[in-house]
Amino acid sequence: MSNRRVVITGIGTINPIGNNVAEYFANLEKGVSGAAPITHFDAQKFKTRFACEIKNYDGSRYFDRREIRKHDLYAQYALIAVAEAVADCGIDFAQCDAERAGVIWSTGVGGLTSFFDEVTDYAAGDGTPRFSPFFIPRMIPDLAAGHISMKYGLKGPNYCVSSACASSNHGMISALDQIRLGRADIMIAGGSEAVVNIPGVGGFNSMQALSTRNDDPEHASRPFDADRDGFVIGEGAAALILEEYEHAKARGAKIYCEFAGGGMSADAHHMTAPDPDGCGALKSMKDALADAGLSPEQIDYVNVHGTSTPLGDVAEIKALEKLFGDKIYDVNISSTKSMTGHLLGAAAAVEALACIFAIDKGTVPPTINVENLDPAIDNRLNLTLGKAQKRDVHAALSNTFGFGGHNSTVVFRKL
Repeated sequence: MSNRRVVITGIGTINPIGNNVAEYFANLEKGVSGAAPITHFDAQKFKTRFACEIKNYDGSRYFDRREIRKHDLYAQYALIAVAEAVADCGIDFAQCDAERAGVIWSTGVGGLTSFFDEVTDYAAGDGTPRFSPFFIPRMIPDLAAGHISMKYGLKGPNYCVSSACASSNHGMISALDQIRLGRADIMIAGGSEAVVNIPGVGGFNSMQALSTRNDDPEHASRPFDADRDGFVIGEGAAALILEEYEHAKARGAKIYCEFAGGGMSADAHHMTAPDPDGCGALKSMKDALADAGLSPEQIDYVNVHGTSTPLGDVAEIKALEKLFGDKIYDVNISSTKSMTGHLLGAAAAVEALACIFAIDKGTVPPTINVENLDPAIDNRLNLTLGKAQKRDVHAALSNTFGFGGHNSTVVFRKL
């Protein structure tokens, strides 16, 4: 296992601050907020009337009418991000061993829009069970992985990982292990989510999880700020091409960085709230560093889960302080959810790209919207507030945590 190193050779995305990687990276550096009033449905009666939606999305630009009928938005976003990543990596899958290439795709919810639309239509009818034959395939969370494998003819490992907001990290770690174990040479991994809809926003509103800063959406996602009042829900996807290092070298592939390791743990504490002391998060990070063969002193940048919730932000900072000790003051920390919002099952993949941006461009993306730092957070920490910072990033760590107490951490490093 230890002799099979894994690198990233292609990336793609469609998310609230970029409909492709170039747009995303440019807006990360500029500190652009993706939050705006909801356009997907009439939200006037909702407690929260804004979200981080993909801008100017038109499925007909990417799919014909028949394909749109087959794919829920979460699957459309997945296919778009993967297409960019495949083009970026420069590989012709027709010339590869199809049985040595696979897909592990992640989503926290799957086809919620399709489920809601079908059930709503049924409830409005006369009770006759008229459902689309595409209802179940559009809804179930594993179909994005299936569609990706069918499009590119990939016959290796193929499945879906769903662990709420930790999904994409868990999926990427699973893909990493498939290559390390010798079961594949190339894996497509990432995540997608499309829950800016009536049940998505309504459900999180009922939990009092979302910000209600309706008069100022652009500044609503404010991790670490004393006046934060919940997260901003987002949508989109990101994809990464994972490749065995020698395989990538042999074909002369462009290499962004090494996917060095991953860690996972459970809080075993509460259905939705984190362990207040960050014990589970600490274990996840320790295990990720051990898997990567790195010490805390070798990490230059941490992309935190940082959702802008009162409990979660502080618990994660506590875990980081325990992990790094005094070294923490030398580490850049930022929450890119302050810009993208929280993409739930797609969050980790989008944030993995932010780490790759930091390594590849020597630029740490900022945490925006912090005006009044929470007094529970040490003001000596470098939270990369307000604007991006130039730094030679040799290794970056990224956390995502999910309802159910799921903790996941990935580590990338420069080759």
